[in-house]
Parts: sequence; structure tokens; C-alpha cells
Amino acid sequence: MAAMSKSICASCGQRIEFPAELAGKQVACPNCGAKTLLTGGPQQTIRIPKQKDPAERETGSSPAAPLANRIIDNIEKVIVGKRNEIVLTLVALLAEGHVLLEDVPGVAKTMLARALARSLGCTFKRIQCTPDLLPNDITGSSIFNPKTADFEFRPGPLFAQIVLADEINRATPRAQSALLEAMAEQKITADGVNYDLPPPFFLIATQNPIDHEGTFPLPEAQLDRFLVRLSLGYPQAESEIAMLQRLQLRHPINDLQEVASATEVLECQRAVRTVHADEKVSRYIVQLIQATREHPDLSLGGSPRASMALLHAAQSFAAVNGFDFVMPDDVKQMFAHVLGHRLILRPESRLRKRTVGRVLDEVLNAVPVPQVPAQAAAR
Repeated sequence: MAAMSKSICASCGQRIEFPAELAGKQVACPNCGAKTLLTGGPQQTIRIPKQKDPAERETGSSPAAPLANRIIDNIEKVIVGKRNEIVLTLVALLAEGHVLLEDVPGVAKTMLARALARSLGCTFKRIQCTPDLLPNDITGSSIFNPKTADFEFRPGPLFAQIVLADEINRATPRAQSALLEAMAEQKITADGVNYDLPPPFFLIATQNPIDHEGTFPLPEAQLDRFLVRLSLGYPQAESEIAMLQRLQLRHPINDLQEVASATEVLECQRAVRTVHADEKVSRYIVQLIQATREHPDLSLGGSPRASMALLHAAQSFAAVNGFDFVMPDDVKQMFAHVLGHRLILRPESRLRKRTVGRVLDEVLNAVPVPQVPAQAAAR
């Protein structure tokens, strides 16, 4: 498949996706019909507009864009060379989802969660998962108070706005299940009483994909609760050198300042849900999900929850980019990140060296991309 690029129509301001070899040519915009010059380079995994002038980033039709740019700039003072992963983490936060960070030790998984919490000024708790961890250690428990001769509930670490479950696959299934209700409904049940968790509630779980000795792999039902699964990977040489220079005297996390508030995050989460998705975009999402269910290499395709997750992620991604409507390109950008951990390959396909990533690429290439008119996209 030819490399794709994206340009903005000079007349209607809508995004145009086109083969990279057409860059520099003047064509008719498929949205408004006016002649426009195609600009842009090869398609990247994640694209977020980042102008040099900070004042320029405060403009846009979505309130999530200026907030996202402030947070990204702040986190990049600590996490070097991982802009795409930071963007995806923010997309999950504003879509009211959760993130699974799967990578080898020492690549700043924990530091990303700490930097995000400091940037938002939210309460932060870390759960170090071990095989002897009990559900009550996570949710909280009732303690007898001799002064009042009654039991008092002591909240556990889940009663924080940003929660890091470090090495979640080292906790037993019983302890892992204590997270399900919190992730799905933002509340927990202890001693038969329901307790609401403080909004915005955002869970970041980490796991090491290499050392499986003494671990309890997450079941598909729990993997499906995470909006996206990310892998930070090793930094580039220049990024690692810059990191070492910053760490000579003091860790930058200690000086990181708050650049947003929990109230602003909640406002942006509400704004994300109002991002318009045309009926053609919804149909495109369903066609992609159905294609995973019918693919011969997959024994488990995407569920209706996967459809909803893909829509919400596309809404959030569009909002972070500064748009108040969803285009098919937003869906394509989020597709692999949202679906990659929800699908199961057939054993025979795995023996033939097939991968989920390759299957997802085939699905994207097979399903035709709809043309969404500018009027429908902008309502």
C-alpha cells in the first residue's frame, strides 16, 4: 500500500488524506470541491500539532488541545523522546479509559505515571503488586476503633485520582479482580458498601513481558478493560544522552510543576464526549471491528466494547488535535493501539509467524475508508 500523507484544505479547513506521491500538486478537495495545494510528508504513527509559539497552541475549537499541549510539554521535561506514548496516555485519560504499559524494566513506565500526576496536580498512589497482595490491600478495609467501639473504613490506594499498579501480573487473580469494578464503574465495594472513587480516576498498570516466572497473566476479560496498551521501548541515543545530562545533579521529576488541575481534566473529558462522529464514521468503526471477527487468523475478534473504545479514543484523539469532529483518519490512528491487546491469534496462525499487528494492517487495508463531507463532519 502506498504511503499516505495528510493536508489541510485552504478553503474549508478540513483534513485531506492522499498518497504521498501527490504532495505538491493542486487537486479538488473531496470535502468542498475547491482547488487546494497538497502538502505534507509520509504518515507517522501519531501526529499532534506543536507550534513554536506557545500562544498559538491556545487556539482551536477543542479545549482539550491547549490542555494537552501544556501537559505534553511539562512531561517531556522528565520523559525524553517519547512524545507519541505521552500523547496516547493523554488520549486515554481524556477518553476516561485506562492504560496498560508493557515493557522491560527501566524504560520510565513508573516515571511517566508520576510525571502525569504531578502535571495534573492530582492525588497519586502506587500499588506494588506482589503475590501476597490481598484485595483489601487495594480497596481498603474496616478497622475497629476502640474509642467509638465501631468499625471505621480506611480507604486503600485505589482512592486516588491517578493510580499506578506496578507489575500487575505479579498479583494473584484475586487481587487483580479487585481492580475490575474500579476500572469499569469508578467505584469499589467493601464490606457490602459502595464507595465512589474521586474523579478523574485513571489507572496505569505496568507489566514486564519478559520475565514470566511467578507471574499471573492477565485474562482477556481484564485486558479488555484497558483502553490502550503501550510500549515505551528503549530511547534513541541522542534522547538517552539528553536524559543523562538532565540527571547529573537532580532528577527533573522533583522540580516538575503543576500545569493543569483535576477540574480542567474533567471539563475536557466532558468536551471529548461532545466531539461529533458522523454516521459514516460509526459505520466505518463497525466494519473494522466486524472484519476482525471474520479474519481467518483470529480466534477472537473485537467485541462491542472494542467498538465503543475505538470511538471514544478517536474522539479524544481528534479533540487533542484541536478538532470538534472525528474523521476516519483519527480512527485509523487509534485502531492498532485500541485493538492490539483485544485480539487472539489462532495457534496455527502463530506457528506461521503471523502477528496481530500484521492482521490489523490487513484489516485497515481491506476496509474502504469513507468520505465524510465537511458539512457532516463539522455539523
